[in-house]
Amino acid sequence: MEYQGFAGITGHEDLIGHLKNSIRSGKVSQAYLFTGEPGSGRKTLATLFAMALNCEEGGTEPCMRCRSCTKALSGNHPDIIRVTHVKPRTLSVEEIRSQVVNTAEILPYESRYKIYLIPDAELMGEAAQNALLKTLEDPPEYAVFLLIATSPEALLPTIRSRSVSLAVRAVRDDLVEQYLMNWMHVPDYEAKVVAALAQGNIGRAREAVRGETFSRISEEAIGLIKRVHDMRSFEFVEVIRRLKDERENIDVYLDLFLLWFRDVLLFKATRDLDMMIFKNELRAVQAQASGSSYEGIQEVIDAIERAKERLRANVNFDLVMELLFLTIRDNIRD
Repeated sequence: MEYQGFAGITGHEDLIGHLKNSIRSGKVSQAYLFTGEPGSGRKTLATLFAMALNCEEGGTEPCMRCRSCTKALSGNHPDIIRVTHVKPRTLSVEEIRSQVVNTAEILPYESRYKIYLIPDAELMGEAAQNALLKTLEDPPEYAVFLLIATSPEALLPTIRSRSVSLAVRAVRDDLVEQYLMNWMHVPDYEAKVVAALAQGNIGRAREAVRGETFSRISEEAIGLIKRVHDMRSFEFVEVIRRLKDERENIDVYLDLFLLWFRDVLLFKATRDLDMMIFKNELRAVQAQASGSSYEGIQEVIDAIERAKERLRANVNFDLVMELLFLTIRDNIRD
């Protein structure tokens, strides 16, 4: 991805402030643990912090122009080491020893700090974590370890106790919308829908709008919802077959269904347009809200949630989707 420095990050002002203050005060800890779900910005924050620590300008931001920043951006900085692993779901003790433990005592080649980025720290088994722990217990003064994991609980308490824990939390929907509109030039309506789907995850939002996939899925999903109550049995079979062909996107379809019917329920209860996501579909939302009962709309919302759970449990796809569409057809009218 492209980096614009800390100024290019949406949200996380408290974490950025903490990192900048540690640089400004010269009180840089020797280990940091960045936790959050994939796409939350944890890797970006850790990478920019590493760049800022070794930036030749000496400020609290990476300048993005000096020799150190340029090397870091190209992935060729000798003093910013990104720990890698061969197997997809394991970071072995041998990999920790060869890339971290056995090299930590070697002085930085050209920068003030020797920084180890460990992007998949939760993949370390107990043996690998214990090997790393030996270095964390008595680290060289120039070494900084930036561990990135899904949650603190993925790591041993002894490693957590020697690390500054930084939880990278969800970003407000309005900030996600602004990011999509300002940085990715997404139209305001689509940005609102994507932000609601992303649930505060900038990375997820960014992936959703790349290419034409999301626009196509959004158009198909809303078109389907608007006519599902008029569909015949043979049409259900065709729709389910088409959805099964792109099952990797079924969560996006179901999340769009969920957002739609929450709008229907919201409009029926409050008539508040400001809180709606699908404002440009007001006529269709209003029609379904007027023709359906509160209980029926809630039953559809519950059915979508059940469908998501059943698909995660590998229940038969055709059966799950058929039950869902029948529930929608039986409870939604316009």
